[in-house]
Amino acid sequence: MIVTLTANPSIDRTVDLGGRLERGTVLRARATRSEPGGKGVNVARALTSAGIAAIAVVPGNEEDPLLAALSDHKIEHIGVAMPGAARTNITITEPDGTTTKINEPGITMSEISLADLQTEIIEHGSRADWVVLSGSLPPGVPTDWYAALVEELRSSPCRVAVDTSDAPLLALANRFPAAAPNLLKPNSEELAQVTGADAALLEKSALRGDWAVTAHAGRQLVDRGAGTVLATLGAAGAVLVTEAGAWSATSPPIVARNTVGAGDASLAGYLAAHVGGGAPADCLRSAVAYGTAAAALPGTALPTPAYVDFDTVTVTDLHSPISDPA
Repeated sequence: MIVTLTANPSIDRTVDLGGRLERGTVLRARATRSEPGGKGVNVARALTSAGIAAIAVVPGNEEDPLLAALSDHKIEHIGVAMPGAARTNITITEPDGTTTKINEPGITMSEISLADLQTEIIEHGSRADWVVLSGSLPPGVPTDWYAALVEELRSSPCRVAVDTSDAPLLALANRFPAAAPNLLKPNSEELAQVTGADAALLEKSALRGDWAVTAHAGRQLVDRGAGTVLATLGAAGAVLVTEAGAWSATSPPIVARNTVGAGDASLAGYLAAHVGGGAPADCLRSAVAYGTAAAALPGTALPTPAYVDFDTVTVTDLHSPISDPA
């Protein structure tokens, strides 16, 4: 069982344009769709499609459209009462794959709702293989809440994965090693935030096949207590760093239709392989295969196994230890 927490879930509405987005003009949509969203929800959706037991824990009332959407998608979930309904996020996609995203801030979380949400996570985490803490935090939640959850979950037999950014990520890293998760999944900007690396350099280096900068940044976090770092680098691929070594993975170029949710799919792919007993290289291969498949799909659709091609992903052992590229 994998339990995901999405503290700031959403209804994700996607608008596909037939041409370029032009400010200040009237545009016609080619298609629209609405789906349950939020990073942890996306992970649960991808895992469920792969036949892996997953529960999405979200703040949401019985009448909230988010819970109805989760039921429609046959996603097992637990809704914790909150003072309002889930936010709506809007994604605008253009024919060339350019994506514009507008996210609402979310409903302010009450102390009671936050305490109930934490109780559900701790209770279900005690029976889970993995607990995934994913996404932004809504108004009213302390920025170090993820750090506190990781510390509390340490007494449970579950492993903990965290995928967040900005203040919650920095607050988490500031409490390493006590709050260091088993798996941290940053993108290039997030990896730069917590290590001081240059985000642009991380991506440029990876695109030309030089993985040393990313691997070294990931090694810094492992040395500070993180069990594993899965750094996703968009079209360039991904790097996995553990105490035992480091690996890079790439896939052939694709026509990206929408990159929203690709990182969530990558995390789901890693977890799917891990619970199946996969070695680190296998987990990385699965992560990149899932992320690539998600980027090729429209809207915020998550890939089913039928869309995932593991054979096209190339994994390279970067050897260990990773030294400072400078």
